[in-house]
Amino acid sequence: MCLVAQRDPVVLAKEVATLDLVANGRFVFGIGFGWNRDEMETHGVDFRTRRERVRESVLAMQRLWANEKAAFHGEFVDFEESWSWPKPVQQPRPLILIGGAAGPKLFAHIAEYADGWIPIGGAGVRAALPELRRAMEQAGRDPAHLRVVTFGSIPAPGKLEYYAGIGVTEVVFPLPAAPADVVLPLLDDYARLL
Repeated sequence: MCLVAQRDPVVLAKEVATLDLVANGRFVFGIGFGWNRDEMETHGVDFRTRRERVRESVLAMQRLWANEKAAFHGEFVDFEESWSWPKPVQQPRPLILIGGAAGPKLFAHIAEYADGWIPIGGAGVRAALPELRRAMEQAGRDPAHLRVVTFGSIPAPGKLEYYAGIGVTEVVFPLPAAPADVVLPLLDDYARLL
């Protein structure tokens, strides 16, 4: 997850494109708006405008990735026509997933400039997905292409089937920051769920 509001979009566009190039087109760009007011203040970001700043940054990066030359003139991001290399392998851009709590603001951002949602945990996802799909349709986008990746769900038998049944495309189970003798048995347990 990248806190885009705290990064320069021109430099970040190059970094993301480089990662996509190294990953041979498999990079997925997870972004968040951020919650830590003190951290944002340290980076010169007004907490109240972080969503708008992220939106402009992502739209500017998308132009840099897709076009030979690109300019962007917004309230928070402003640059004259320039080149940006490398270009990502995925065209016109890498997949973008936005993390955050369900709601109309988040879903409007996803519908406008992203490809999916990363909810933390799985609580409430079933109830929220119809609203997200409606937001996609209202933006003229096909919700069938929506990616939903639950993050930090607690593994349990039947959970993967449940998530697949409601439209979740991937599940990220948690692992502790621990030595291999703790983590490897957990990975073996997770593998049995597949």
